[in-house]
Amino acid sequence: MMRFLVSPCLLGAALLIASPAQADDFLDQARRRVAQATTPAGHWDGPRSGPRAAAGKRIVFVAADLKNGGILGVAKGVEEAARAIGWQVRVIDGQGSVSGRTAALNQALAQQPDGIVVGGFDTTEQKAALSNAASLGLPLVGWHAGEKPGPNPEAGLFANVTTPADDVAETAALWAVADADGKAGVVILTDSQYAIAIYKARAMEAVIRQCGGCTVLGIEDSPIAETATRMPQLTTALLQRHGDKWTHTLAINDSYFDFMAPSLSAAGKKGGDRPKGVSAGDGSEAAYQRIRRKRHQAGTVSEPLNLQGWQIVDELNRAFAQAPWSGYTPKVHLVTPDNVARDGGADNRYDPDNGYRDHYKAIWGR
Repeated sequence: MMRFLVSPCLLGAALLIASPAQADDFLDQARRRVAQATTPAGHWDGPRSGPRAAAGKRIVFVAADLKNGGILGVAKGVEEAARAIGWQVRVIDGQGSVSGRTAALNQALAQQPDGIVVGGFDTTEQKAALSNAASLGLPLVGWHAGEKPGPNPEAGLFANVTTPADDVAETAALWAVADADGKAGVVILTDSQYAIAIYKARAMEAVIRQCGGCTVLGIEDSPIAETATRMPQLTTALLQRHGDKWTHTLAINDSYFDFMAPSLSAAGKKGGDRPKGVSAGDGSEAAYQRIRRKRHQAGTVSEPLNLQGWQIVDELNRAFAQAPWSGYTPKVHLVTPDNVARDGGADNRYDPDNGYRDHYKAIWGR
């Protein structure tokens, strides 16, 4: 298990809060940000115009790892939207490894589709295969294929569909600050295989270091694909190392919390006890269940996964029509025990009640 601390030079403008007045102001700001992020989405703020549906398209969704609830949720959204627009879609699982994703991309290219979705992995990792796709003139749309939403010409992406990584990470970290009344002891969980994961971890660390009464106990680098085998032992080790100083866990993905609960329970921790966990993405069904039942996860900065699947199909349709990308970036949303019933319902996912399906169908003429 590799453990590292981020260099202070990477913290940008993050400064330690020196005075009680500054500390109170920072805590107030954290609480306001959390209040904004937990407000439900009540209206459609996405595109209202665009190209009519292209006919008979075949697309392939190359998933980094379908065991990841976020990626699986987006894949289901793409399948739903493809049925609505009248396209064929195939999902290929990269199975959580670099070699698996390479094989999946090569398999996708061999099928000669009209477009490819890069589902949950960095374009730099698969530069050669994606360059082949670009040379064939295949439109590429990513989901979490980089830190920022929108086009990435250097990577060959027509558009990357994601909420801004900065906003997601900062919201998760500010929730921990607010929940601890400005006295959080934080462990951050990340995966150095992914640039976006390191980016989020650094952003969360920067927020915690701005809180004068908070402490970054450490940043743990553990592969998401190996959470089942690594997290039980790591959880026990962290409890032994930090004891009651460990009040909150910030993870770059919900998957880390899938396998923490048994070790916490074995140590005598009840579901709502500290350390409390919050994820900077993605809002998996398992995360919703844990939050609802107060079982060692208290929050997730949930992506509107199904909506993003529809956006991916819309962006591909714009690419086929040689139109610009839509410019749409869904707002950050935080799910906690206080709003999980309203924002998840029985489906255990964040699916905004803003009519996005009807709006996209209207754009496509369906």
